[in-house]
Amino acid sequence: MSQADQALLSTPLADRHRTLGARMVDFAGWSMPVQYSGILDEHRAVRAHAGLFDLSHMGELFVEGTEAVRALGYALVSDPGALEVGRAHYSMICFPDGGILDDLIVYRLGEERFMVVANASNAAVVSDALADRFADFKVVLDDRSLATALVAIQGPESLSILAPLTDVSLANLRYYAIAEGAVAGVPGLVARTGYTGEDGFEIFVDVAAAGAVWDALLEAGYPEGLVPVGLGARDTLRLEAGMPLYGNELGPDTTPYEAGLGRVVRLAKEGGFVGREALAKAESEGPRKKLVGLAIRGRGIARHGYDVFIGGRGTGAVTSGTLSPTLGEPIAMAYVEPSDSQPGTIVEVGIRGQRVLAEVVALPFYRRAT
Repeated sequence: MSQADQALLSTPLADRHRTLGARMVDFAGWSMPVQYSGILDEHRAVRAHAGLFDLSHMGELFVEGTEAVRALGYALVSDPGALEVGRAHYSMICFPDGGILDDLIVYRLGEERFMVVANASNAAVVSDALADRFADFKVVLDDRSLATALVAIQGPESLSILAPLTDVSLANLRYYAIAEGAVAGVPGLVARTGYTGEDGFEIFVDVAAAGAVWDALLEAGYPEGLVPVGLGARDTLRLEAGMPLYGNELGPDTTPYEAGLGRVVRLAKEGGFVGREALAKAESEGPRKKLVGLAIRGRGIARHGYDVFIGGRGTGAVTSGTLSPTLGEPIAMAYVEPSDSQPGTIVEVGIRGQRVLAEVVALPFYRRAT
């Protein structure tokens, strides 16, 4: 093992990934499986049956105290106090100038207890930012990112595979809800959330118990078509579902409104929040750029950073792109000037020295049958 490998963090399931033949890569300072049998097979398994994901690199930050609602309301753009106990919502933490520091999921575990899940690349940054913003509030921030494992099962067969292994009533667990319970005899939290565009569940347990949960799900799901899934297929799945990725669609130079996520911002909530003034101005003035979907009509795959043109002028850049395994055609997301963002607009993408035609389309590219 090289010195670089030794410097990487490992999830509690790393040995299992290698036994399963995973190709491991450096992702946000973690040694993570990028694929097992292959991105295409893994992607299709999730769409048709189920996939099992190790997401233990994500950050889990617990917030508790008599002023937890006020503290989180001040720190984030959403209104966590509006959540019922046992529910969750998508949120963001922004810089004072309105740029996005990270996108988050906020779960309300009790009247005065929350869990905030941050991206792996930003977990420490978000933890530090919350600690700073909580300074004047009676609240305790417990960063349990390295003590918590996260295993996700996603796909149309996920409920039938997980149900016999848990005491949580999955049929009564609504989308973006969370409940305490046991999986394979291991106590933890079960949430009906995910990042694939499919129905599924995310299971939070102590790191020491992650192996037992992973093994039980893999054994129970194998006859139903479940396979382990790496970061490669996770990316193609989320892209088809039109879900943004921090560092691609989201970042310090982008506001929630430009990303098409202005619905997350609660400008009128009591007490104000960090970035409110800048975001109120951004809403009033309108976006400088807009996130759109692109269906590539010529040959080639649009990759992150490729320029987008309309007529003889540049209008923006691709943020993510792939050959969609579900649709069988190249797709991408890109930021373009607002005047060029209407579905049906024909643009060109610079792909390997060629201008390739593409059409602006509404997101998402894929939506599961309900």
